[in-house]
Parts: sequence; structure tokens; C-alpha cells
Amino acid sequence: MLQPPHQSLQAATVPAQRAPARGDQAGPWHSEAVCRRDEAGLFFAPSKEPTAARLSREQAAKRVCAGCPVLVECREHALVQPEPYGVWGGLTAAERRVVLAHRRRAAAAAEGTQIRRIA
Repeated sequence: MLQPPHQSLQAATVPAQRAPARGDQAGPWHSEAVCRRDEAGLFFAPSKEPTAARLSREQAAKRVCAGCPVLVECREHALVQPEPYGVWGGLTAAERRVVLAHRRRAAAAAEGTQIRRIA
């Protein structure tokens, strides 16, 4: 198990976890998540966390995510919900906002292309 480099910041504020997005599929994806064995403080920021500590904690969380068998499901859950806090599927909240913005632009561009084809 990875130990966070910020032992003094272990009292994290962890938002309540939402229900998994998979519904009635064979078992919830989160039961296979590697992060279930790690402390939540690694994935969610304590209040008033210094920038250097946040970056270090996020990198440690991403290393855990990198070896997770449900990384894609976790990431999609966080994008669909959308999860506003924490590291989910190897992405921080800011990185997820960027992915969502790219998806919105791509969808708008595809819609614009379809409209031009019809006309």
C-alpha cells in the first residue's frame, strides 16, 4: 500500500460517495477498485491544503489509479455524475473539467457537421 507523503494531512473532508452509474450490470465496478484498500485522504483534498502537498497527494493517487482494473469505469462515472471533488479514474477535478469541455466541443462540432450535411 502506498503511504501518502503528507502524514499531517490525513484528516480529509471526503464527500459522500454517490451510487455507481452501472445500474444492474454484473456487480458494481467500485467493488474491484484498487483505491478501496487505500485511505480516502489520498484521493480527496483536506481543507486548506498547500499546493505542493496537493500536487504530491494527487500524483500518489494517480499512481494507485494507474494500476486499477476499473480505471475506465471509475473515470466515466466521475465524468457522467459529474464528481466535483477528488481524484477519480486517474483524473483530478480540474482535469475532468477539461475532458468534459473537450467532449462538449466535439459534440457541438459533430452536430454542426450533421446540420451542414442535411442542408
